[in-house]
Amino acid sequence: MAAFITSLESVAEIVLVIALGYWLRGSGRLGDEFKGNISFIIMKIALPASIFVSVLKYLNRDKLASLSGGLIFTFASFTIGYIIAWILTKVFRIRKGRRGTFINIFVNANTIFIGLPLNMALFGTKSLPYFLIYYVMNTVSTWAVGIFFISSDDPTVEKGAKKDFNWKKLLPAPLVGFLVSLVFLLLAIPVPDWINKTLDMVGGIVTPMSLIYIGIILADAGLKSIRFDRDTILALLGRFVVAPAIMISIILIGGSMMGTSLPTIESNSFIIQSAAPGLAVLPILVDQSHGDVDYATNLVTTSTVLFVIVVPILMQVANLI
Repeated sequence: MAAFITSLESVAEIVLVIALGYWLRGSGRLGDEFKGNISFIIMKIALPASIFVSVLKYLNRDKLASLSGGLIFTFASFTIGYIIAWILTKVFRIRKGRRGTFINIFVNANTIFIGLPLNMALFGTKSLPYFLIYYVMNTVSTWAVGIFFISSDDPTVEKGAKKDFNWKKLLPAPLVGFLVSLVFLLLAIPVPDWINKTLDMVGGIVTPMSLIYIGIILADAGLKSIRFDRDTILALLGRFVVAPAIMISIILIGGSMMGTSLPTIESNSFIIQSAAPGLAVLPILVDQSHGDVDYATNLVTTSTVLFVIVVPILMQVANLI
């Protein structure tokens, strides 16, 4: 029951902010210029600041070293997830403009804004080190791998067309923020408190602004854009069924090979995080690569709402392992 109530509260907060964006757009208070500029503010400024602050807040060198073993499990899970998701885009012929979204929903999760509070509510503060393992791998996966599946899925670029190499795409701003934070972490470079607070304040707008953006997209498309077509159902099955199944399999196989199993709280944390909803910033990433923004918005919205039902089920499954 606690898991259900916690997930319900997390979803309610998100839905209310999306509804705010929907109302502001529908009432004409947010124009096209705001819609066009919001992605720049989030991707180039707020998100790198948020990642930088989060890494230094939740990690230290000792934790990073002591938790390195768990990274093997999560790394294997993400790698297999990418392979299966890519194969499914070919098998089911997911159309260009949706493939990057499909793969990212399948593999990467909204860990910091939904996964973290839920993990703390379910397992307490003692689960934080294990959450951080998944968080680090999810961050690297999103900004070092996932974003390239989206950028390479641009439907405005003809197949086989020669493109100039863009160094900015090799190092997107959020990934730069993560790499810089690791430098500060490993070299123990002190960050003045006033700078840290400033970055924390700026980074704090990522989730509400991203959710407002989703509301804007929904207002433009209409509520009828929330649908369960074939591509949506396949992506949701990947997020809520296949991804947790991969993680559970790796935990069982890895424990058998090593002759020892992961602590229960660690395995439970990994399983819950593997099914967290899609990234709130996903529609913005897709929009920047001229992909199907309505599809991305629909997946983020539906995965967030359905997460309420998924968490209690996953908890029961995890207790059987």
